[in-house]
Amino acid sequence: MVEDMSSESKSRRERPAKPALTRDGIVATAVELVRAEGLGRVTMRRLAHELDTGAASLYVYVRNTAELHAAVLDELLGVVDLEPVTAAGDWRERLEQVLTSYAGVLFEYPGLAQAALVARPAGEHYLDLLEGVLALLAEGGVPQAQAAWGVDILLHFATSSAAEHAPTDPRQGPPEADAGPLVRALRASENRPHLAAHGDDLLSGPGEARLSWGFRVLINGVLATPRPEGD
Repeated sequence: MVEDMSSESKSRRERPAKPALTRDGIVATAVELVRAEGLGRVTMRRLAHELDTGAASLYVYVRNTAELHAAVLDELLGVVDLEPVTAAGDWRERLEQVLTSYAGVLFEYPGLAQAALVARPAGEHYLDLLEGVLALLAEGGVPQAQAAWGVDILLHFATSSAAEHAPTDPRQGPPEADAGPLVRALRASENRPHLAAHGDDLLSGPGEARLSWGFRVLINGVLATPRPEGD
């Protein structure tokens, strides 16, 4: 009996020490889980299990799940292409390229797009994105006040488009399948002449084309629409 206890004690002493918890380490582990299994599987309990600690220990570094999701999104935004900011060419086209790159990250991780609607990131990558968008708006001659509000509209459109049109779980079918009831309702709207006249065109076009068109509408609108006086 004594020998067994001694053996167990020795075994514990020989175990490698757990790496100290850090915010960066927690976020990095969460990013790995998101890439492997999707955001829905990233809970504080699961993350604590991966880090071999208790869930309560994580709250010392991350206040809540929303803050964790925002930090994960900021880390993933590191792949957003900001090269168009300093490239040559029409500023509108370059701005659309940056916004499309941002939207691409969210379409790849749609759960994060939904999280970003309520918990925006505040890390270095997100700030770099804001800086790049504002720089291009300034290059295009957009007044500073309009740019300050416009950057919010542009990024919100990209975020909400990804959250709406991408499945929350990659194992689900294509999101277009969910539009079936709406398509049937539109086709049966003879008593609503405007709906009947537009018909299937209301939902026509590939998602990429609609996203690009939406960016162009918003960019032109931000440039042409003064902010209300006395705000």
